[in-house]
Amino acid sequence: MADHCDMADELIEQQLAIALSRHHAQRPTGAGALECDDCGEPIPEPRRAALPGCVTCVDCQGLRERRG
Repeated sequence: MADHCDMADELIEQQLAIALSRHHAQRPTGAGALECDDCGEPIPEPRRAALPGCVTCVDCQGLRERRG
């Protein structure tokens, strides 16, 4: 018989799995951009390879996320 801690762990794992699925579904896909949509600077190849479909450089994406 499972105790309260086991049930809480199971619930946390389920919620984490749901959150990760939603996050992955919202990730951009496709060719992406060669230049940042916000500042116009080139987006480095390693970033484009790591995040297919990205349209902003790391700095501008950070600004977008901080602004909400």
